[in-house]
This record gives sequence, C-alpha cells and structure tokens, in this order.
Amino acid sequence: MRICVYCASSERVDPVYRETAHRLGATLARAGATVVYGGGGSGLMGALADGALSEGGSVVGIIPRFMIDVEWQHPGVANLEIVEDMRERKHRLLTHSDAVVAMPGGCGTLEELFEAITLKRLALYFNPIVLLNTRGFYDPLQAFMRNVIDERFMNPEHIDMWSLVDEVDEVLPRIRATPRWHDDALKFAAVR
Repeated sequence: MRICVYCASSERVDPVYRETAHRLGATLARAGATVVYGGGGSGLMGALADGALSEGGSVVGIIPRFMIDVEWQHPGVANLEIVEDMRERKHRLLTHSDAVVAMPGGCGTLEELFEAITLKRLALYFNPIVLLNTRGFYDPLQAFMRNVIDERFMNPEHIDMWSLVDEVDEVLPRIRATPRWHDDALKFAAVR
C-alpha cells in the first residue's frame, strides 16, 4: 500500500506534532506501507521520514528542484523524485496512492488536502482521505466544511469524502474501513 502523507516543514510547532509524525511513519512502515511525502528533512516531514526509516520502511520523497537547490531535502531518503514545480509535486504525490493522510500543517498542507478533496468530488480520485486530528487541529476545519455544506456550496454526501481520526493507531484501520468513493461521483459533484 502506498500512503501519501501531507505534512508541514515547520520546526517551530509544538513537539507533539513531530512526535506524532514520527509515530505515523513508524506505524506505516511496520505495516509494510510505502510512505510517499514531500521529501523535506525538517518539521513533521523530517519526523515522518525518520519514523518510517527507523523501522526499515520504504519512503518516497517528491520534491521540487528549487527545494533541492536550498538543501531542504531529507538526507536519509534514498528515493527522492525531483520534479520541476509544486504543481507536478502535488500530482505525483497522489498518483498511484492508495490513500491520503493529512497531518496538521499550514497553507501548503491545506492546499494539498483541498486539491485531493476536489479531485475526489470530481471523480478523479477515489481513495480514502484521512485527517489526523492531533490536538483537535482539524476540528475548526470540519465545522467550516459543515457550514459549506449547510450553505449549499457542496452536497450533504460530500462530507463523506474525508474522515477524521484522533490517534495514529486509528489511521490504518480507518483507511481499510473506508470504501472506494462512488464511481458515479461526477453525477452529484454539482450542488443540487
């Protein structure tokens, strides 16, 4: 299984986020999953890769060339795919992934998450999207998205395109329990 993980590079966040990223990487590696992530060496990205590598896991980093130029890549990730820009990076992160896990993060993480949700809504991505809700980070976003649906910018069934879990140990069970998204999702992509 290839698990795409969206996560941040900030070193200034509460240590619990980096500890959670390390645990997630180790948990995925122990389960035999390949971790596919943004290729960075700092913050949650670095901790995720460190966790997976500490368990002998397979890690694929997808990183834009300009980040290599400033040496933002993880030095221990042997499988780094260098792409030209952020757009190609986002595409490659999702390509052939069996699921997406979004950890807490900033605008880059949120952009990646919203692109995955949008592609799922448009029947271009069918796999699970799980938000790892460490410290309730995604609670405000979940409330906002419910408001988006209440205000009729999305249909009620769209709330099922993603799910939240609070703990690392819940991630893989949630991925396994999430059914493939509707093949006919494009029929209800527009608001009715």
